[in-house]
Amino acid sequence: MIELLAAAAGERPDDTAVVSPFGRRSYGELARAADAVATDLLRRGVRRIGVLEPDPALVLAVLAASSRIGVEACVYPLAATPEAVDDLCARFGHELLLTSRTGHAAPSADPAEVVATEPGELPDAPPSSRPLLVMTTGTSGYPRGVRHEWDRVLRVAQRIKPAPHQRWLLAYGLNQFGGLQVLIHVLASHAQLVAAESFQPRDALAAMRRWGVTHASGTPTFWRFVLKEARADGGPLPPLEQVTLGGEAVPGPLLDQLRRTFPDANLSQIYGATEFGQNVTVRDGRPGLPASMLARGGDVELKVVDGELWVRSRASMLGYHDDTSVDPDSWRATGDLVEVVGDRVEFRGRRTDVINVGGVKVHPLPVEERASAVPGVALARAYGRTSALTGSVVALELVLEQGYDAEAVEDAIRDACADLPPAARPRGFAFLDALQTTGNKLSRGQPA
Repeated sequence: MIELLAAAAGERPDDTAVVSPFGRRSYGELARAADAVATDLLRRGVRRIGVLEPDPALVLAVLAASSRIGVEACVYPLAATPEAVDDLCARFGHELLLTSRTGHAAPSADPAEVVATEPGELPDAPPSSRPLLVMTTGTSGYPRGVRHEWDRVLRVAQRIKPAPHQRWLLAYGLNQFGGLQVLIHVLASHAQLVAAESFQPRDALAAMRRWGVTHASGTPTFWRFVLKEARADGGPLPPLEQVTLGGEAVPGPLLDQLRRTFPDANLSQIYGATEFGQNVTVRDGRPGLPASMLARGGDVELKVVDGELWVRSRASMLGYHDDTSVDPDSWRATGDLVEVVGDRVEFRGRRTDVINVGGVKVHPLPVEERASAVPGVALARAYGRTSALTGSVVALELVLEQGYDAEAVEDAIRDACADLPPAARPRGFAFLDALQTTGNKLSRGQPA
């Protein structure tokens, strides 16, 4: 990480690296800040730190500094409560929390004060180990700490060429693996990172318009809401050259909508996860993965075992914080259920999301895709609702576009799902103003 920042600062020290509600930071300023943080951490003698900071430039400086001296850093979610912060510090053994917040019991230091430290002499040789801890999003369970090495995570940067004209939106939290990937891409391409007032799609769209964002990467749920906001306010569309989706299965209707909305943009899908890194990029505009990838060797290998996708990757994790027995070069089950249909590997949903309807296993994604294709549906989530007769039935939570009638949309969804197997046809409908999300991904499981 520090090498990417140093290279960009050496080439373009005065170019803006980050623009956010906290101001602008140049590459030269960030390089100096990283040296200051590294100096301070060495003086403190800490080996594991937590980071809870809304200013992305300061987080970038801390991550670069930690990679410089071999300190394991872990970025906390901004929504973490003081109680959750203390729990994370204790669970991960963090000796110091870099944060400007108060109200927690963990020992802490303000990152703004740390970067004001006068940089001192730093070791010339890189450390033998450069660890990184990344938390899973926790959309279907309690977040876990995933152990990585910077050298493995940064493998993707070897293929990225300088492109300083690019302006990348930060649509993921830097506690998420997707956010780290965007950060790495920005540094490797000597580009500019644009952060909005929040990660809400409305604020993200405003930032894209204000700063002329050219490249944006987000979850399918994020992009659905961006499209909804753009249609609702009728404002100008940002001049996107690249639209990237990742973090969730990507339905065909959403790809079609994005292609129509941003006809001049390249459309890409990223397949990866916190545990096994960023592994596959699909640029053909079709949902799923090319089946030819199952026979491909190299840094990333894929196979299907009993309907579940498995991966072996040279960018994968070393293990979990509480489990050091993982072989980083072994095959790993992804939890994604798939089906090979012709020349395509099509996603059916997460193993944990399967709905058992009277002994029949129903995957939620095909149901959601049918519902999302109905005019007026902005967002759909299928889940299992308890039934005295069958154990569960398929139900839908829906967010509508402005001006559409709920009863008419419900009838249209029933018609769209009429040819599905009886167990997969939705039996319950709830129309909501918003759906619960975690890290701009749909939260799975039964509603509260």
